[in-house]
Amino acid sequence: MLPFPDPEEIEREFFSRFVDFRGKRVLEIGCGDGRTISYYVNEAKWIVGIDNDRDELIAARKEPRLLKEDGVPNFIQGSAASLPFADSSFDLTILSWSL
Repeated sequence: MLPFPDPEEIEREFFSRFVDFRGKRVLEIGCGDGRTISYYVNEAKWIVGIDNDRDELIAARKEPRLLKEDGVPNFIQGSAASLPFADSSFDLTILSWSL
């Protein structure tokens, strides 16, 4: 996982201040290498990261900060244009840095 140029940790502060991940089912669209998932991986109940970049997903699956025994998170290759989930599958959906 490459370091993100955010020395003041504004991004991390934003997530911790404005989003309550505790016990939530979270979908992160455009998860890349899982960098932002690392901010809340220990709080969310269930996480799915979706991205169309196979290499980024491979990196995410290998990131030690994201490995958990309970299978959180799950990383899948796909597109936001056709999500393979039923309605109401998630409590929160995040889309950051993906546009």
